[in-house]
Amino acid sequence: MSSFKEAAKGGSEQVPRAVQTVLDALEKLKFGAIQLTVHEGRLVQVDVTERHRYPN
Repeated sequence: MSSFKEAAKGGSEQVPRAVQTVLDALEKLKFGAIQLTVHEGRLVQVDVTERHRYPN
């Protein structure tokens, strides 16, 4: 995963949009789930479910 982040931060390689979407979701998410939908070997959808935790 770090190689993708390095490429995104200014490396000469271009990160595919789908991979960048997943990386962005991971950076923003504190609690929750990321669901990837794949059709015929290609990522077609990214669903992010965010959970909010409140102290009792």
